[in-house]
Amino acid sequence: MKIPVSPPPWEGLVARHAKDLGRLFSYRLGPEVKGAYEHWDHLRHLTPPREDLTPEQWWLCLKYARLAMYSELPLRDKAGAPFTVALSDSVQRRLFLVARDAAGALQGAERVPSDKMRERYLVRSLMEEAMTSSQLEGAATTTQVAKDMLRTGRQPRDYGERMIYNNYAAMRELKAWQSRPLTPEAVFEMHRMLTDGTLKDPSCAGRFRRQDENIVVEDEVGNVLHVPPAASELPARLQSLCDFANQGEDDGHFIHPVVRAIMIHFQIGYDHPFCDGNGRTARALFYWSMMRSGFWMAEYLSISSILKQAPAQYTRSYLFTETDGSDATYFLSHQLDVLIKAIAGVHGYIERKQRAQAEAEVLLRPGSKLAGTLNHRQRAVLLNALRHPDKQFTIDVHRRTHDISYQTARTDLLGLVDEKLMEQHKQGKSFYFVPVPNLDRKLEHR
Repeated sequence: MKIPVSPPPWEGLVARHAKDLGRLFSYRLGPEVKGAYEHWDHLRHLTPPREDLTPEQWWLCLKYARLAMYSELPLRDKAGAPFTVALSDSVQRRLFLVARDAAGALQGAERVPSDKMRERYLVRSLMEEAMTSSQLEGAATTTQVAKDMLRTGRQPRDYGERMIYNNYAAMRELKAWQSRPLTPEAVFEMHRMLTDGTLKDPSCAGRFRRQDENIVVEDEVGNVLHVPPAASELPARLQSLCDFANQGEDDGHFIHPVVRAIMIHFQIGYDHPFCDGNGRTARALFYWSMMRSGFWMAEYLSISSILKQAPAQYTRSYLFTETDGSDATYFLSHQLDVLIKAIAGVHGYIERKQRAQAEAEVLLRPGSKLAGTLNHRQRAVLLNALRHPDKQFTIDVHRRTHDISYQTARTDLLGLVDEKLMEQHKQGKSFYFVPVPNLDRKLEHR
């Protein structure tokens, strides 16, 4: 990956165009280009909005508009300068959308039939985040194998599975951490949880990288993209990050909680305090911060599945920040887009599941194709199973519900097993029946 071309230094720009400043600033050009927070590396190739502007003059006007709205954060770059963010119109609009949807009602939630179903949505999202977050950092385990491991609870068999298993356990643990302030010790604990059994040197878990470990960020062919701060600075930098994470609304300077969560993610990636597992730790702390601020839907979001689709954009948002005076708006803007896509993904998943359930219920109506192969009691069981996927059915309850003999009830349920629509399991001396995974899809193909 190529390092973006750095913008012309501000002082030089002003000096070169001093005689034109009045004219240039009178155009009142905004900080963005058609709603996009452009970096000089791209903007220099675009056509300016006016014929009397050069790309450099256009950048000067754009940068002038940004300078007026910069907010300094209590987080520092390697040179000690504060990171800044510009809350432009498009950034504020997306902050509103994320805050509204991440803390508000889950679309379609009124049609989600039970807490059990809601839990299934959450588990699916946790699995997705655990898998893709690990795959972003090198886990080669296939998605289906990973899902099978997490669903069955079996122990991981290799490095890739261990990464995913750890991520899943850590994501489940985060909810219990919401009331805890962030401390360096808590960050180390999270890092140990995420990296257990996945590091070449197990002693690296839960401690800062050392100066002699020479940790840098490289692209896939070994080009150095980022040199993190010196190891000697890490204790103070992590403490500052924890102070920032714990800052309340009445501490004298309001920072939007979504901005705070995203910048916690950013700073861990920028500082790279650990030998490995920095990305996993950064994303986990982002979720912690979002949930701590009341954005409950963050539990259901998988940002890594979005990042995995275009990992270069994620890396580039860091590089844009570092090459443009530590303007972290590039990273903020990128992550807001990721969050909006992740939220849309949750809503889309729920809508698809509800549509599939409704279609499956139609297939079970009297007069349908399935009505010719199943009796009314079996169709009633399947309808119940569609609405309550985690429910267990027993021969005795089925017998009493329909006032039939034990043998008839047994035949009904075993018939659904033969049709591969239910599974039979033994608990002690008793048998129980549960719907097969993705029962709605199975019914569609009957």
